Amino acid sequence: MIGTFVALLPWVLLGASGAGEGGDAAVVFSRSFDEAGPLDGAAVGGEGARVVPGAGRSGSAALVVERPKSAGAGSSNATWTLPVEALRGRRIRVEAYVRADDVAKPPQPWNGVKVMLHLKGAGDDWPQAAVDVGSFGWSRVSFTKSVPDDLRAAELVLGLEATTGRVTFDDARIEILPARRAAAPSGEKPDQRHGRGRLRGVMIGTTVDADDLRTLARTWGANHVRWQLLWGGFPKGPADTASEAEYDRWIDGEMDRLARLLPVCEQEGIAVLIDLHTPPGGRAAGSDVMSLFRDPAHQRHFLEVWERIVRRFHDHPAVWGYDLLNEPVPGMLPDGVKTWPELALEAARRIRAFDPKKAIVVEPAPWGDPDGLDDFEPLPGIDGVVYSVHMYKPHAFTHQGVHDNPTGPTYPGVVDGRSWGKEEIREALEPARRFERDYNVPIYIGEFSAIRWAPGASARDYLRDVIDVMEEYGWDWAYHAYREWHGWSFEHGPDPKDDRPSAAPTDRALLLKSYFDRNRAR
Repeated sequence: MIGTFVALLPWVLLGASGAGEGGDAAVVFSRSFDEAGPLDGAAVGGEGARVVPGAGRSGSAALVVERPKSAGAGSSNATWTLPVEALRGRRIRVEAYVRADDVAKPPQPWNGVKVMLHLKGAGDDWPQAAVDVGSFGWSRVSFTKSVPDDLRAAELVLGLEATTGRVTFDDARIEILPARRAAAPSGEKPDQRHGRGRLRGVMIGTTVDADDLRTLARTWGANHVRWQLLWGGFPKGPADTASEAEYDRWIDGEMDRLARLLPVCEQEGIAVLIDLHTPPGGRAAGSDVMSLFRDPAHQRHFLEVWERIVRRFHDHPAVWGYDLLNEPVPGMLPDGVKTWPELALEAARRIRAFDPKKAIVVEPAPWGDPDGLDDFEPLPGIDGVVYSVHMYKPHAFTHQGVHDNPTGPTYPGVVDGRSWGKEEIREALEPARRFERDYNVPIYIGEFSAIRWAPGASARDYLRDVIDVMEEYGWDWAYHAYREWHGWSFEHGPDPKDDRPSAAPTDRALLLKSYFDRNRAR
C-alpha cells in the first residue's frame, strides 16, 4: 500500500475543504517519476513498463511503456489505485505529458495510448484522453470527468493497449477542480443579444439561395439560421491541406455570398449566426483533431479570420452573432499552442474591439457535447457570450445508417442497452442546464437532429421531446439541417433510397412548423 499512500499524500497535505468550497484545485495523484519508488503500489500489466532516468521532458525520469513489433499488438501498462472518498461526487481533471515513437494504429479508436480512468460505480466507466498514434514530441493531454456519487473503486491507467510502439509519460496528475462559483440570482433572463423573445430556426446548407431563405421564413416560419462557413465537407475537406492564401480566398468568397444574402434575411426577419465550421488548417492528417490545436500559426490565422469577419459584418442588423468554432476537437496540445478556452477568450477580446454588441457563441470541446460544459468556465471579462451545445444523444439512434452505424434503434426505446425517453433527453442536456443555472448565462442549441429513416415515427418523437425540453428551458435553437444533406432534411421522407423532397409535408416537417409558428405568435 506504499504507492497508494504516496498518491494520497498531496490530498492529505492540501486538505479536502479547498476543492469543495471554491478554493484552489487539490491534487489527489501526482507522479513526476523522480520520486523514490514511483511504481510502488502500481500494478504493472504486461512487459515493457519501466521508469527510465533521463527520459523525461527536462532530462528527468519518466515512465516508458514499450511493446516491440516482434511481440505483436498487445497491452502493457501501469495502474494505480485512487482514493475513492476524495473523488466521489467531484469534478476532476486528469493530465499528463506524453510522447510517442512509432505507435501503430490500433484496431479501435479507443485502443492505443492510454491516459485513462477506470471508475466503478453502478456500472463501469472508462473515460480517457484523446491521444494520437504514430510518432510525436512532448504534448499535454487532459480530460475532465464528473465522478458519480456511487463510486466504489477508481484506477488510473497509463500505457499501451492493442498496439505496438513506445510511449513515454511524465508529470501525470489528477486534481479536484474547485466548486463552481454560482452567479448571484439576478431575477432577469440572461441576455442573448438578439432582442427577440426566442430564436427558433435551422442550420442551413452551403448552397441555400434567396428563394430557399424566403421559403424557410414564409412557408415554415423560422426566424433564425445558423450560417455555416463550411469548405467542401465535414469533418474532412480542402482546408486540411490548403495554404493560408488558399483558405483566405475561400473565406473571402463565403463572406461575399453571405453579404449578398443578408439583405434577404433582414427582409424576412431571419437572425443570422455566422458559424465558422471550417477553421484554418482543417483537420490533422489521419485524425479528427483540428490542426488549429497543433500549430500556433493556425491559431494566429484563426484570430485574423475572425477580425476580418467582424470588421465586415459588425454593423449589419441581420447578424445576431458569431459562433467561434463548430464542435472544437483539440486532442493533444504541443508546447506553444493555446487551449480552446484560451483561444476562445482571445478571439472574443478581438471581436469586442470591433463589435461590443453582437452575441459571441462558444461551444465546448470535444464536439460541442453537453458534457463538455463540465470542463468549461465562462469567458472572463466578456459580455454577451452565449454558450452552445449540440444534441445527438443517443448517437446510435440519431446516426443510424450513417457511415457504419447499424439501423434499427427506435425512440422511445432501448439504445445501446439503455432505455431512452424524454427524461433521458433531459438528463443528457443537464450539463447545459446546470451551466446555465450556475453562471446565469444563456444557452443555445446550435444543432440537434435524428436521421430521417429512423423506424416509424421515431425521428419525429425524438425531435418532439428534445424541442419540448428546450422550450421548457427557454433556450434558442437551430435544427440540423435545412437544404443541406438529405439525410437530415425534414422535407424528405423516410426512404433512404429516395433523395427527392416529399410531395406532402413529413411528420417531422409538421412538427417543426408547429414550433416555428410560435415565432409568429409573438
